[in-house]
Amino acid sequence: MRIAVTGATGNVGTALLTRLNAAPEVSSVVGIARRLPGESTPPYRHVSWQAVDIARVDAESKLRQAFAGADAVVHLAWALQPNRDESAMRRTNVFGTARVLAAAADAEVAQVVVASSVGAYSLGPKRRRVDESWPTGGIHTSHYSRFKAINERALDVFESEHPDIILTRLRPGLIFQSDAGAEIAGLFFGSRFPTRWFRQFRPGVLPLPSQFIVQAVHASDVADAYWRAIERRAAGAFNVAAEPVLTPVLIARAIGAKSTIPFRAAVLRAIVDMTWRAGIQATDPGWLDLATALPIMSTERARRELGWSPAVSSVEAIAEIVDAVADRSNKAESAPLRG
Repeated sequence: MRIAVTGATGNVGTALLTRLNAAPEVSSVVGIARRLPGESTPPYRHVSWQAVDIARVDAESKLRQAFAGADAVVHLAWALQPNRDESAMRRTNVFGTARVLAAAADAEVAQVVVASSVGAYSLGPKRRRVDESWPTGGIHTSHYSRFKAINERALDVFESEHPDIILTRLRPGLIFQSDAGAEIAGLFFGSRFPTRWFRQFRPGVLPLPSQFIVQAVHASDVADAYWRAIERRAAGAFNVAAEPVLTPVLIARAIGAKSTIPFRAAVLRAIVDMTWRAGIQATDPGWLDLATALPIMSTERARRELGWSPAVSSVEAIAEIVDAVADRSNKAESAPLRG
C-alpha cells in the first residue's frame, strides 16, 4: 500500500509516519511538507520526501505528481501561524486544501482522508454528547473554526462530485504530544514568552470559566485512528477524543494547580483580547471561544467502526504537553504547527 501524507513534518504528521512505519501493509509513504526535514528527523521505513507549499498557486501540479500511484492521501497540512494574518493562513488552510482535493481527484486516488476538527462544529452542548451529524458551521469568532467549516463544505462538494473516491473526515479534539512542546508554547504564549519557570513553579489556582470544557487526545492515538480509517477503507466522519472530558478541575490537576477559581467568560475573553492585541501573548480570543462554545463529542462511531481505543488518557496527554511546554521540547525537524 502506498500512502501520501501532506503536512508530514507536523504534530500529527510525525505521529502518523511512526504509525505507518509499524504497519507491514504499507510499502511506501510520500511525505509532503513545505520544507524538507533535516538530518535529525527520525528514520522512517520506505518514506520519500517531496517539498510542496500548498499555499502556492503552482502547488496543484506538484501535488498531482506526488499523489500518482497512491492508494490513499492523508491531508494534514494546516497553518496556525501567522496568527495575526488571516489571509496568509487562508492561502494554506482553505485554498491549499482545495488544491489537495483537486490533485487527489486528478490522480485518481482511491481514498482521501482529511484532518477536520471538533473546531468545525457549531455551538453545542457541554452536558451531553453529539455525534458526527451535528452541524459543522463553526464558531465565527475563531479563524481556525471558520476555515474548518469552510473546508467541510468543500468536502461535501468533493464527496458529491467524486462518489468513486472514499472520503474520510477525522474530527479530533485538541491534539497533544511532547515532541510539539515548543510549537504549542509558541502558538499560545509566543516565541519570546518564557516558559521554563513552569518546570519548577505551577500556579496555585487556575482562573477558568465553568463552561471551559474541552476534549483532548494524544497525537499517537490520532495517528492510530488515521491508519485504521485507511486500513478499513472507512468513509464518512469520525469524532476522535480520549477520556475523560476535561473540566476546569481536571485541567487544573493536570497542569499541577491546586484548585480553580470560577471566572466570568466575558471578562477572561476581554483580558485575552486586550493582551493579544497588545502583543503581550499569542492567543487570540477565538481559541477561548472554542473552548467555551464547542460541543462535547461522542466517539462511539470511531470505537465501533474503526475498532479504535485511545491508549493515552486526556489527562495524561495534557500533563505531557505541559511538561513539554516547560522544556520547549521539539524533536521534529520542521515546525509541527506549520505543516
